[in-house]
Amino acid sequence: MIVTTKPIIVLAGGRPGTSPGTLRAAARSKWKSSLFLSIAAVVFQLFCSNSLYAATPFSVQVHSSIVVKGKVTAAGNGDALPGVSIVVKGTNTAAVTDVDGNYTLVVPGEKDTLVFSSIGFNGAEIPVAGRSHIDVALTEAVQNLESVVVVGYGTLDKKEVTSAISHISGRDLSVVASNDPMMKLQGKVSGLTIQNTGAADPNSRASIQLRGIATRSNATGPLIVIDGVPGGNLLSVNENDIESIDVLKDGAASAIYGTRASNGVILITTKRGAKGEGRVSYNGFTSFDSPAMALKALSPAAFREQNRGTDLGADTDWMDLISRKFAFSQKHSLSYMGGGGNTSYRATVDYQRANGLDIASNREQYGVRAGIDHTGKDGLYAIILNVTPRFAKGVTINRSVFNEGLLLNPTAPVMDPQNPDLYYAFGGYDEYNPVEALKLQETGVEQKYLDWNGTFKLNINPNLNTQVQVAQVSSDVFDYSFSPSNMTTQIVAGRKGTAGRAYSKADQYSVEWLANYYLDIKKHSLKLLGVYSYQYFVVSGLNASNSDFPTDATTYNNLGNGTYNMVAGRNGFGTNKSDNRLISFRARLNYSYDDKYLFSASLTRDGSSKFGANNKWGYFPGVSAGWRIGTETFLQDVKWITDLKIRADYGETGNQDAIGNYTSLPVYQGFGQYEYNGTYLQVYGPGSNVNPNLKWERLKNWNIGLDFSLFDYRLNGTLNYYSRRAIDLLGTYNAPLPPNIAATTIVNVGSMKSNGVELDLHAGVVTKKDFSYDISLNGATQNSVFVSFSNDLYQGQSFTSQINMPAPGSPGPAQRLQEGKRLGMFYLWKYAGVDDKGDFMIIDKEGNAVAAALATEEDKQFVGNGQPRFTAGMTHSFRYKNWDASASFRGAFQWDIFNVHEFYYGMQSAAFNSNVLPSAYERNGAIKGLPLLSDYFLEKGDFVKLDVVNIGYTLHTKLKHLESVRLYASTRNLLTFTGFSGVDPDLYPVNGQNPGIFNDGNVGTKAYYPSTRQLLIGVQVDF
Repeated sequence: MIVTTKPIIVLAGGRPGTSPGTLRAAARSKWKSSLFLSIAAVVFQLFCSNSLYAATPFSVQVHSSIVVKGKVTAAGNGDALPGVSIVVKGTNTAAVTDVDGNYTLVVPGEKDTLVFSSIGFNGAEIPVAGRSHIDVALTEAVQNLESVVVVGYGTLDKKEVTSAISHISGRDLSVVASNDPMMKLQGKVSGLTIQNTGAADPNSRASIQLRGIATRSNATGPLIVIDGVPGGNLLSVNENDIESIDVLKDGAASAIYGTRASNGVILITTKRGAKGEGRVSYNGFTSFDSPAMALKALSPAAFREQNRGTDLGADTDWMDLISRKFAFSQKHSLSYMGGGGNTSYRATVDYQRANGLDIASNREQYGVRAGIDHTGKDGLYAIILNVTPRFAKGVTINRSVFNEGLLLNPTAPVMDPQNPDLYYAFGGYDEYNPVEALKLQETGVEQKYLDWNGTFKLNINPNLNTQVQVAQVSSDVFDYSFSPSNMTTQIVAGRKGTAGRAYSKADQYSVEWLANYYLDIKKHSLKLLGVYSYQYFVVSGLNASNSDFPTDATTYNNLGNGTYNMVAGRNGFGTNKSDNRLISFRARLNYSYDDKYLFSASLTRDGSSKFGANNKWGYFPGVSAGWRIGTETFLQDVKWITDLKIRADYGETGNQDAIGNYTSLPVYQGFGQYEYNGTYLQVYGPGSNVNPNLKWERLKNWNIGLDFSLFDYRLNGTLNYYSRRAIDLLGTYNAPLPPNIAATTIVNVGSMKSNGVELDLHAGVVTKKDFSYDISLNGATQNSVFVSFSNDLYQGQSFTSQINMPAPGSPGPAQRLQEGKRLGMFYLWKYAGVDDKGDFMIIDKEGNAVAAALATEEDKQFVGNGQPRFTAGMTHSFRYKNWDASASFRGAFQWDIFNVHEFYYGMQSAAFNSNVLPSAYERNGAIKGLPLLSDYFLEKGDFVKLDVVNIGYTLHTKLKHLESVRLYASTRNLLTFTGFSGVDPDLYPVNGQNPGIFNDGNVGTKAYYPSTRQLLIGVQVDF
């Protein structure tokens, strides 16, 4: 061990757990801490320098430092490379090049070696050899796999990783217009499914699922960590600020996050500033969305021809009236970065406005992300501050307007012929005038988000540092709604206007104190991490509504003017508040011998206020090992193997989001107000049973993997097989009365299992000076099976029925969750044709064809599954001189879809005056009777999309204040290849417990919001 008399560190902004060999990503990371803890660390350092070092058995050697300066450029064209990381090998001393590629570094000794690294370039190791000026030209790397990946609370060289982690650079994200940055990751990572079933609705959010579902609840999304802050808000991230995204897939990598990591972890790292003259970048685009694979009901002429209902004399295309031909959106981002001395900064301001495909919905948002990095002159400390305010407002709609467009009589007028000032009123079941709803009704949302975090890091010596991070993630959401008195729905209901407002506030406060220790002795490398984490979550809200206003002028802004709530027993408002706390102790060890034999182990101890008195604390271990077999002497002569690593891991993670804040406690709640002797009294009673044994859902994960680079990095890939078992799943079970005070209790009982294979490949097919062609391919199998509803204490039934289809009629449930079966099983009658009257026939339990009127529940059977067995994505990337282009494909295979629109709108037997799809008289022409919940409506959902196509041209200038201009164009959802006869199959959910059928609580099982084809045109200017 070498100890200097005065540690000298030039820090470029590190990350917890950063190894001495960590490259550019480490230099851009964020550190967070508090002052008083840093003072404690200084005392500890003084103690170590006087006591521990005096007792060390290793010799002490004093270096004479040397200041080294230089410039880093790209080999071939000589362009300056900003953001290159320079590390003194074997130490934590580091620097980063500025915007002109220049660097300055205080090197401890004249015989040290400098390690240069930059994403997309091959690294270089240059001996100092007493020189004070060293220029380096880095060659472009043919591999697309980054040399550094982000893990929980740190970074690792890719060669050190022993877990299943996928790394995506910000430049590899798809260019699409969306308010959700995760949509840009769609189809890029094996095993990660990102889907928005209403992507053309600007206020719709994507669902994210990693390696299938691991819970019976709806909490299926991975934990989002933004710049080291767990629970980050995706809506606060501008995609132009994303440096990289790392997906922790397996239990060993995720175990460091304990009870919040059962569904995986996604780490987002944002861009940092760089020292040098201020640099400005602008990125702006405009996009146009048009309907794709849209449904169309019978025209007025066809409606009359088929005698579908009363001819009301009009020719109305409802879908045309409620839809825009093109949904227009625009976004503008302006970034400024620079710095001098020991301080760098970066700030981005952006504005976006997007219209929905319907004539009413829109979203407008603007925000700022600002960060500053400061390092002490001698590298003793570093401070990082970040703040991200964002404001948004949007007009939201009832997405059932498109269902009304399919359902309504096309001969009905938009306005009432008897009173042209009023819209035409429909009196049928589940019918309303969608044009009126979109033009008169006011519904929307106002949102404010504020994320901030601060870090103080203390470098005690080259091998030891500590830091404290403080952070807050806050959101304020204010909804509003107003239906004026002249709306037909208000007139029919006898109301004179109805209005409401709802406010919700959510805050997350966190403090994390961590320490890193590094030790390199000859061929041994050791990294230790310790973390203390405290997080406090609090949510609150209020809501108010009223009706019967003297005027429509005040809309939702004077709820007290309404007279509806003046009736005794009504109040029209409510409030709520709840909170919970999570305390964690975390530790991790990384060890490697000769960069060949790798081992990692972690242990997290989580304490949550959500759980019962007997289970407040839980332990979550993770262990992984790897062998870089490609470095062994017996493979040295195999020239086509550049690198080869086999690895295996086991980890346990948890889920605390499946239950509410006070589920384990005996809660009293209100049961309404009742009149007694002329006075209204609030009635209270027990709302739940106490359960001191309530605890987190636990996930046990196994993973084996293979990482390889072949043919001098021309072909790179990762292969994983995983198996996991979820136990102690939370569910509601009957409880005896007495001794319990409530009839049901939430307990840990259920279990499920899943497994799959994942493959990621990247090939540099052609790598020339003026032309390159790369292919990236990913694919994943996925199989989730529900194991049991019961345990030794609680016995549940062997199945539960799910997705109870709505009226008209009583169709019944469409899926069944059953022990021993895959999730997403369709449990329906099996179609056996139609009789001579055109009525459905089914196969009964004896195997005979019988009339639908004789069908019983016992005749139903498992007929398909909505869970894709295989998903895949492929991207082709081209570069020719200043031109660049890419084409991305993705698909889902071996899964079934219940064609819900055919079921409700594709039958001739639909209610009189209701419109239907043309298929009612074409494909389904032989069917005259009522629809039956059978596999007749079940179709293969397999599809392949030519999804995102980009093309761009970059013009490099020699102007003093203009570096480059890039023009680009992009498409989304360009072509879809599928045998499914309904809407775009990508609209049907594949995530969650009920894939293959609509189950959105906001839009119901008849959901329909058309998919769109998008054209985007943009420009990027660097000054």
